[in-house]
Amino acid sequence: MRRRLLALICVTGSLVSACGMLPGDHGRKTVTVWLMKDSASKEFLDRFTEDFERTHDDLRLDFRIQEWTGIVEKVRTALKTRSADGPDVIEVGNTQVPLYADGGRLVDLTLESMRDWDKEKWLPGLAQPGKDGNKQYGIPWYAANRVVIYRKDLFEQAGITSPPKTRDAWLDDTEKLDSDGNQGIYLAGQDWYTLSGFIWDEGGDLAREKDHEWQGTLDTPAALRGMDFYRRLQALGRGPVDADEQHPPQAGVFAAGKVAQIIAVPGLTQSIVQENPRLKDKLGYFPVPGRTAGRPGTVFTGGSDLVVPQNTDDQFAATTVVGALTDAKWDTELARTMNYVPNKTTLAGAVASEEGVAAMAAGAAHGRATPSTPQWADVEADNPIKEYMTRVLGGADPATEARRASRKITEALAPDLG
Repeated sequence: MRRRLLALICVTGSLVSACGMLPGDHGRKTVTVWLMKDSASKEFLDRFTEDFERTHDDLRLDFRIQEWTGIVEKVRTALKTRSADGPDVIEVGNTQVPLYADGGRLVDLTLESMRDWDKEKWLPGLAQPGKDGNKQYGIPWYAANRVVIYRKDLFEQAGITSPPKTRDAWLDDTEKLDSDGNQGIYLAGQDWYTLSGFIWDEGGDLAREKDHEWQGTLDTPAALRGMDFYRRLQALGRGPVDADEQHPPQAGVFAAGKVAQIIAVPGLTQSIVQENPRLKDKLGYFPVPGRTAGRPGTVFTGGSDLVVPQNTDDQFAATTVVGALTDAKWDTELARTMNYVPNKTTLAGAVASEEGVAAMAAGAAHGRATPSTPQWADVEADNPIKEYMTRVLGGADPATEARRASRKITEALAPDLG
């Protein structure tokens, strides 16, 4: 009990230096871990800490919780200048890894990934953005992605006995649901994450790298087919063509009734039920359908990777913590605790009992992420994909608008030579 109390005291940043001098704790190396707010519960971290420090009597953990707001600059500063209490392990958004790997400020964990961590089993949407060329910097921790949240009662009223498994069946069912004053689906016109999945399903990309240069590729035939499917689906509801899913928040629209489906992470149902408790037992989930029944649709995979700064005082200790947090035991425990998708496709069965998480896991097995380049943040800062979608949904020529948007993406992805 006394040892546990001391470990909890050491979590506070102001007492880190003193913790190394506590009786019975001589020689322990403190590993400072930055985690993002709400990524892991305090109860989970307590259980992990107790187990880890029991089996690693030379190490002590110091978890420091960070806010997402302003985190990019805070991490960049930490990577450039090592302070006495700087991080040894950092949780970062999976698509942020290229930002931090740029300039050689992260430890290359390729060897550990291949030798110890079963990298071939990782979710592609977490593993891919964690790479730079052949080097693995970001180690997948957990994932979350969009599924279809639907009204079971409205499906039943429309005579639909089971969720659709192909995109063609999805269109047919949604058309049936789009009647009697109901919206078959509420899909905002600028939900570009959802559009990305349809483009990937057709074999297209948002951008591609050739000869070390990135080019926007919304104007390829495959990408145009993905946009056409989005247009047909979006028309079976009354989502605004000039706004994204947050304006207005789609949870509120769905909670108001008269909407049969939305595309969102399962956790959004908490907000829906809070606004409309009568929907509590009427909601279900299914993976975004794919082109064929045997394979769910490709989806944008969000989530987090763990990275090790090059300026850590003890690379071996930091890597040991990464390995423990992401191993099968604790990654499964985190997924069950927080309703995430585990980091490996082989662990999907661990969350099969939760309908929403199981639907996420099915999609995550075919997940993707945005182009792995530090400049992608510049694309999202003034996102030409949103403007492109609004123009096409408003009746403009898709090919013309796709060429315009692709040029803007290419310009944004050009390296800054200044």
